[in-house]
Amino acid sequence: MTAGPGHSVDMMGATSTSAPLELTSKPGVATSTFSVVDYVVFALLLLLSLAIGLYHAYRGWGRQTIGQLLMADRKMGCFPVALSLLATFQSAVAILGVPSEIYTFGTQYWFLGCSYFLGLLIPAHIFIPVFYRLHLTSAYEYLELRFNKAVRICGTVTFIFQMVIYMGVVLYAPSLALNAVTGFDLWLSVLTLGIVCAFYTALGGLKAVIWTDVFQTLVMFLGQLAVIIVGSAKVGGLGHVWEVAAQNGRISGIELDPDPFVRHTFWTLAFGGVFMMLSLYGVNQAQVQRYLSSRTERAAVLSCYAVFPCQQVVLCMGCLIGLVMYAYYQEYPKSAQQAQAAPDQFVLYFVMDILKGLPGLPGLFVACLFSGSLSTISSAFNSLATVTMEDLIRPRFPEFSEAQATRLSKIIAFCYGLFCLGMAYVSSQMGPVLQGAIVGLLAGLLMAFWIGIGSIVTSMGSGVPPSAPNSSSLSLPTNMTTVTMATLIPLTTVSRPTGLQRLYKLSYLWYSAHNSTTVIVVGLLVSLLTGGMRGRTLNPGTIYPVWPKLLALLPLSCQKRLSCKSYSQVDSPVGSPVCPEKMGNGMLWGSRNQEALAVPEAGSTHQGSSPTFILQETSL
Repeated sequence: MTAGPGHSVDMMGATSTSAPLELTSKPGVATSTFSVVDYVVFALLLLLSLAIGLYHAYRGWGRQTIGQLLMADRKMGCFPVALSLLATFQSAVAILGVPSEIYTFGTQYWFLGCSYFLGLLIPAHIFIPVFYRLHLTSAYEYLELRFNKAVRICGTVTFIFQMVIYMGVVLYAPSLALNAVTGFDLWLSVLTLGIVCAFYTALGGLKAVIWTDVFQTLVMFLGQLAVIIVGSAKVGGLGHVWEVAAQNGRISGIELDPDPFVRHTFWTLAFGGVFMMLSLYGVNQAQVQRYLSSRTERAAVLSCYAVFPCQQVVLCMGCLIGLVMYAYYQEYPKSAQQAQAAPDQFVLYFVMDILKGLPGLPGLFVACLFSGSLSTISSAFNSLATVTMEDLIRPRFPEFSEAQATRLSKIIAFCYGLFCLGMAYVSSQMGPVLQGAIVGLLAGLLMAFWIGIGSIVTSMGSGVPPSAPNSSSLSLPTNMTTVTMATLIPLTTVSRPTGLQRLYKLSYLWYSAHNSTTVIVVGLLVSLLTGGMRGRTLNPGTIYPVWPKLLALLPLSCQKRLSCKSYSQVDSPVGSPVCPEKMGNGMLWGSRNQEALAVPEAGSTHQGSSPTFILQETSL
């Protein structure tokens, strides 16, 4: 996930001649050996992560409710939620991929940081207020409130499908890298990672996941910082690193080419990246679940704000590792073995080169990689268990008691862990690590499959590997996977495509915008042709009041001329949810024929009144 997404993005351009990244270890390749201290450091990561999960499981043993298990009892503070948001899509693939991108193509990718501002500001002020005031558990509950149950089920099934596939790759990739460089047993590593993660996620629930994310985020930070400090010291400091990179054309200027088929430009990174960020931090169940676990709406918004500087720090650290690696290998040329390595192994070989002779530090960096995987995988297991329970099981079996629902949720989370181990095996057979309104939803999925698979087929027909920006052997139906699994893809020089083949070369950063636009346009057209809401009263809590918010920015005289007609003022009692029709068993009352509910302007913790707009035929 990062998805990748904070997140990772596919990193390779269309003109490289890098060797392909295979998801199988290469026989005959010499590997570096960990010291005892390195193994101890690595083992401590797993033990402490497991201990955090067991601690939270023990605290709630016999008294844990479904709300505590899946939503941390909605009492989490801003700080742990912010770090958990950051860790969820900061996978091992991102930690390996960003430096590889910078090493190979220069610093153009760094401009992705420009997209973080809008990509986090919009969720903070539009998505979080709507979701939080509706008192949701699953993001797909919104689809039932806004449309109907069938749309909710479609969204849930799509999410489960892509997350299970994605988890297999995230689980397998760091284990493969560890095996290639250290010789550590590949499948022992996969099994250990998967079982430990599934165990503490199932027992401890969301609270355990969030607090292990906090711990794992610190490990990721320390591991990358150690590489930057030691590596820059060995090549003469960061000033010398920047000078070497500038002399060799690795410091990129602002590329203003508006062509969406160019893989990385300022517009692609700064604006296409906004849509990518919205798919990760706006509507993804793993992130929405964290927002909704906050004790107040204000805490949820602040946690989203706090992610912004953290994301910038993470991006800077990944880019600096890539520049330090470039400067290092300008001074100390690669061995023949390293020169033939796949892109994902560049960083690991570099780490073993600069950290050898410093016991514990190689183990710290490997712990950093596995922290990225653990945080992403545990978030996925928990979110999968949540949507399965809340969207598929509880509405169908409302007679389940609280104890039965809690027990079943734990079993589901653990089963997803075992299932993802199977997907890890499937990933090992797939080749390179890749990037990859019901009618509206289906149209968006079809477009995603069409472009992704079309790119692969076209490349296969021409006898060359698929180009990095637009394709992968694992083209998934959502934007999150396209973004989160990035980086480590082979590149090859090809002739400029024309016609339909050119569409397949659309920059991967525009995938989210392209697919979202398809869903919206097709959904609106179908709604217009079929009669829209057909007289049904729309719950105003599902709509963000964009027009009133924009009017508030204008002079008072303009507001009076342009303001919409509002209806009765309805007081909302303190702490009352905007969606009281949601029952405790996950079902929704049939509120389609009820009066529209008022939306408190300042959130559920503030008493006040707000206009209620009766939206009927004008809402599609």
